[in-house]
Amino acid sequence: MIDLLVGGMYGDEGKGKIASYMSLQDKPRYALRTGSVNAGHTIVYEGKKLGLRIVPAAFLNRSTKILLPPGCLIRLDVLFKEMEETGIRDRLGIDANTAVITEKEVEEEKQNAFLSKEVGSTVQGVGAAESKRILRKLALAKDYKELKDYICNVPLLVTEAMEKGEYAIAEGSQGHLLSLYHGHYPYVTSRNTSSSGILSEIGISPKHVGEITLVFKAFTTRVGGGPLEGELSEQEAEKLGYVEFGTVTGRRRRAAPLDLDMGREICRVNGATQIAITKLDYIFKDAHKKRRYSELSKEAQRWVENVEHRMKARVAFIGTGEEVFDIIDMRKEK
Repeated sequence: MIDLLVGGMYGDEGKGKIASYMSLQDKPRYALRTGSVNAGHTIVYEGKKLGLRIVPAAFLNRSTKILLPPGCLIRLDVLFKEMEETGIRDRLGIDANTAVITEKEVEEEKQNAFLSKEVGSTVQGVGAAESKRILRKLALAKDYKELKDYICNVPLLVTEAMEKGEYAIAEGSQGHLLSLYHGHYPYVTSRNTSSSGILSEIGISPKHVGEITLVFKAFTTRVGGGPLEGELSEQEAEKLGYVEFGTVTGRRRRAAPLDLDMGREICRVNGATQIAITKLDYIFKDAHKKRRYSELSKEAQRWVENVEHRMKARVAFIGTGEEVFDIIDMRKEK
């Protein structure tokens, strides 16, 4: 089976942390990352912090093969840099139909004032490249000599693994409310970021899906323009300790309390079988680095139980710190 990790709101929820933990704990045969270089996933492991824009956070498990599916977009400079940083060169597979962004697409987006100023695009060339792919004008991985040693058929590899009863995880990009189809258009990204979008980018059947984990942060953030229900002023966010900056752009993230009613709706649309809540220690300081549910204060436990009740989904993971293993794995607790 394949487990999906989906961003619950606007991205920045901590999918990288959950994916890296699951890779070490659950030992998948394959790990996949959908999306593109306009979204960064951060992991902290053994005291080292790493931001990734293409390579899945699940690379931490050295026995896991890393796959980039046909629906994602890569940039060669970013890819080769991350291959060196993560040491995955000998276990990387790239689908022949994975599309490649060039500097030309990046420059085109920089010249688009609407995207860069009003929408708040990261101007990484993703939208321009997606447009060219639709128009059949974009080169694919199979067209690049420097990628020939990595070319494979990702949908077939994953499907055959599923048919053998093997396990894989797929790490989605950004969040549901940034979906081109389901988000607050036009303040959205260039792809479908929902659970169905992840499957479409990989190219496998829904029948192989095990768990669909919607990842939420204990509070909500977003970068760029567009609606943000209950948005806090910068002063209010600073007082609560909700100040964060984007992994890719370095821009300050706007902040708001977690909207549980909206979260419930998003869980339903994505077919969530479980949810993860990260950065609980931002709300309850005494939760920092706790790794057992019983170690949480009664107030923190009630908060988690209220999230479960309101979102109508069980909490499987609770993040309590930056490190990969700063997590309460509720699958073991209950």
